[in-house]
Amino acid sequence: MNTADEKIVSLREDHSDSPLFSPDLAPVPESQRSWNTWHLAALWIGMAVCIPTYLLASYMIRSGLSWLETILIIGVANLVITIPMALNGHAGVKYGIPFPVLGRAAFGIRGIHAMALLRGLVACGWFGIQTWIGGLALYAIFNAVTGAEAAAGLSIGKFIGFAVFWVINLYFVWKGTESIKWLEQFSAPILLAGGLLLIYWGTVQTGSFGQVLDQSNKLATPTASLVYEGQETWMQLNPLTRKNESAFKAEEVQVLLAGETATDDAKWLPIQPNIKISDTRVSTASVAFRAEVEGKQVQSSTIQVKPQAAEQKGFFAKIWKYLLWLTAMVGFWATMSLSISDITRYAKSQRSQIAGQFLGLPATMMLFSFVGVFVTCAAMINFDDILIGEDAPWDPVSLMAKFDHPLVVVFAQFFMLIATLTTNIAANVIAPANAFSNLWPKKISFKTGGLITGIIGIAIFPWLLLDQISSLLLFVSGLLGPVLGIMLCDYYVIRRTQLDLDALYDEKGIFAYGGSGFNRAALLAFAVGVGLALVGYWVPQLQFLYTGSWFTGFIVSFVLYYLLMRRGRAHFKT
Repeated sequence: MNTADEKIVSLREDHSDSPLFSPDLAPVPESQRSWNTWHLAALWIGMAVCIPTYLLASYMIRSGLSWLETILIIGVANLVITIPMALNGHAGVKYGIPFPVLGRAAFGIRGIHAMALLRGLVACGWFGIQTWIGGLALYAIFNAVTGAEAAAGLSIGKFIGFAVFWVINLYFVWKGTESIKWLEQFSAPILLAGGLLLIYWGTVQTGSFGQVLDQSNKLATPTASLVYEGQETWMQLNPLTRKNESAFKAEEVQVLLAGETATDDAKWLPIQPNIKISDTRVSTASVAFRAEVEGKQVQSSTIQVKPQAAEQKGFFAKIWKYLLWLTAMVGFWATMSLSISDITRYAKSQRSQIAGQFLGLPATMMLFSFVGVFVTCAAMINFDDILIGEDAPWDPVSLMAKFDHPLVVVFAQFFMLIATLTTNIAANVIAPANAFSNLWPKKISFKTGGLITGIIGIAIFPWLLLDQISSLLLFVSGLLGPVLGIMLCDYYVIRRTQLDLDALYDEKGIFAYGGSGFNRAALLAFAVGVGLALVGYWVPQLQFLYTGSWFTGFIVSFVLYYLLMRRGRAHFKT
């Protein structure tokens, strides 16, 4: 039962003839709310266990943070982002409406289209990328079972895998939210068990849980750096060591100065911690390592080496570094915090949505990030052909490629397949499907919106523009903070959680804002929030505005929207 504070609001009038109404955008009645705390926690487990989460900690450790600092920052960041997630999810539970309908209150019945489409197109891009990754997992399973060789570059087999995985995604969308709920709760135990199994593998293979974590120090320390003694230049080396030994895995090292080539075999020297490379000061060099492993010559990647950086010390330097990473981690789920009512509208109560999100998101992000750190460190110890930290197999696909046993490959790829599917559907299909449906409610259903999402996911050619698309999507995601700031201000401060539900479906009601359909206060606050973030992109002295673009936009748009709405209530016709 809901308390009075959690009372679910229903429509008082029939809006079936309104162009703003459709069964997919209508409030979900209390009788059809079937998602409890476990279902919402399982949803977040399914979304959080994915390749980006696995890779997340690597960037932080490489910046010089310890594994413990890294996991704690990820945990705190996800606690922080879960707060607006739960706050924005409140309206989903109370009114049963998706994000595009909720957004009509703040932006207007037409003004919300741009915001919903911006959120939706970001998701379409990620849908294409994740579907391509899932297709590669299917292709790897096929090769493992049949014994076929994986083709280099693009191939028909990879496109077939992409097509099959595309159909699997659309199947669950077509079957509706109950099938998505089933998929998430079915997958959650598998994903958690898979993560724990990977930790068990690393511990058994290494023989010591602590030794694996100690190895993370190698990732935070440069493999090589230039050190000056007077006018002389020395190369300080720190490649990986053998398991339970102090000796380096690498047996020889090759140091090349500017203009030297790697063709001269005489350049390979026996490895030692410090090597004098020049009687004068040089600013850059390159280095590679090699060793004989099981009768084969193995060579590391060649890395560029620069002078040893002076470490920034002091309390404030450390805190500033923590804040930079905290900001980056908060942005990881920024888009979902915007459209979370698409999910919470199916929750049984406010208690369920709040507990489910806080139980599912922060803990899973910490656990699976830790899995990424632990398994990568274990691989660096156990695989003799990994000579330096830069070659550590952070990408789980690269890690699995080191195993020859077909059953291991099939299990691992099946795990990644499930992880990619659960993330893709919940995070990258529901939001754009509702956004497209909101454009033309009478003609575009949720299923049709999902199909449009799938088509756009193909049209972006993710197999060709993977890196470029990812960068663009991260850039756009950082600009969505103003939308959330405006919506939370409108819902909690301006309206104090009291919405006229019927007016959200009335094209001549208060949310038509005088007939234009646009709330100019919201649009102005959005433009200023985004503009300030972009100023930080173009003006180096204000780069902090862009670096923290999500926070910048959120705070500025929140405050400006409040001031505009309080001062110009009559003008904006609220």
